[in-house]
Amino acid sequence: MTDFFARMGILGELFGFLWRRKLYWLIPMMLTLLVFAILIILGSASGATPFIYTLF
Repeated sequence: MTDFFARMGILGELFGFLWRRKLYWLIPMMLTLLVFAILIILGSASGATPFIYTLF
């Protein structure tokens, strides 16, 4: 399992830290924040903006 986290870089270190400290309840919150960050980045600087706005 640590091999998987090591290959993911900074996010892998964060999830590895959460996994070792048994903070499993934080992982879904971090994934949700990551998804929203990706949507904001795609929505502000790409041609896919009209398609993203239809999601909301």
